[in-house]
Amino acid sequence: MKTLKSALIPLAMIPFKNSAYAQKKDSIPLKVRAFFTDKFPQARNFNIDYTTATPYSSSSFLGDNALPNNKVKNFQQMKTSANIYLVKNRKWLLSTALHYRYTSLQTENPEVGNTKGDFHYHSESIHLSYFSKLFKKTAVYSATFSTDGSDQHFERVRGMVTASLILKANPKTKIMLGLAAVIDPSAQIPVLPIFTYENKFNNGWVMDILLPKKVLIRKDIFTDGRISLGTELDNTSFYIYRNNATYEFRQTDLYSGATYEHNFGGNFIGTFKTGIRTTLNARVFNKQDSFKNYIWKSNYQPSFYFNAGISYNFRK
Repeated sequence: MKTLKSALIPLAMIPFKNSAYAQKKDSIPLKVRAFFTDKFPQARNFNIDYTTATPYSSSSFLGDNALPNNKVKNFQQMKTSANIYLVKNRKWLLSTALHYRYTSLQTENPEVGNTKGDFHYHSESIHLSYFSKLFKKTAVYSATFSTDGSDQHFERVRGMVTASLILKANPKTKIMLGLAAVIDPSAQIPVLPIFTYENKFNNGWVMDILLPKKVLIRKDIFTDGRISLGTELDNTSFYIYRNNATYEFRQTDLYSGATYEHNFGGNFIGTFKTGIRTTLNARVFNKQDSFKNYIWKSNYQPSFYFNAGISYNFRK
């Protein structure tokens, strides 16, 4: 899921956004502009946000052996990201994405488990997209090269290729279907579908689905605000160094609740989120192994979360 979060979603959405502005001929239909002529763009050029959660209990296993129950007293996370477009024309888009995440965990019993402390994680990627026609529809073929690591070392090199087809794009309904293949031995899902669906209802509400990333229903409120209700998929990951070995901690979460966004003008957008955070899985495994060959796993109870952030987007 880490590769999915850091590479697949920006790759699935960003190329369409920029290609719409770059096209002057029929190679990419002008109606694709409808995907992204929004005061709240899907991908932000620069973003910083902070997340905290209420205390939550956990049970864990070291191999097949149950460990004493524990409790996470404090969870805090700060994330920054940048999406920068290097080359744009009618056929090609070259962009780069940079991410940094700081995670702080404090537990009641520090002797249980492997995830107490402060952790730094970064990732860097290059995306190359090619725009074409297939079955008289707009097609996007993309390749991604990425690296990641901690404050101590670079750790992994990954790749991903995608093929997507815009089935429909008008002011009311947008549909996109595609497939992604992840080149990474530790990937939880090496091949997965991409599905985007957006539909505007007559009452002002909008259904916004990007599988497997999010399912939301949203509506513009006030003059420059937007509220969203639903569920989003996110992850926490970092590297752990013990006994001259490198391990990876990887956790997948569902954030279900409400999001309020406000466009302040001057290209700044503020965001506040709150709701229930549910952990689907949390594991530690040797860097050389796959996610399935874990040495430690934990089950966390749901908790309330709070997130606040601000982003900046270049003028179009």
